[in-house]
Amino acid sequence: MKGIVEERAVELGRYILANKATVRRAAKQFGVSKSTVHKDVAQRLRTIDPPLYRQVKQVLEVNKAQRHIRGGMATRAKYRGEK
Repeated sequence: MKGIVEERAVELGRYILANKATVRRAAKQFGVSKSTVHKDVAQRLRTIDPPLYRQVKQVLEVNKAQRHIRGGMATRAKYRGEK
């Protein structure tokens, strides 16, 4: 999704909010880098749509708090031969 940066930032924000998605998942879905997603939702979205920014920020804070758990589960599955 290449186009106007502001539109992409809003679309990323809506996607993250609707799907409770991680930055990595949003980046994969939109075909951009994790850095781009982070910059769009952490900096650009703040000025474009502050209410959406606050909602997205809450989702990303929950994801950040849970990432060590997801990482542990992935490591466990790896060594158990699961996928």
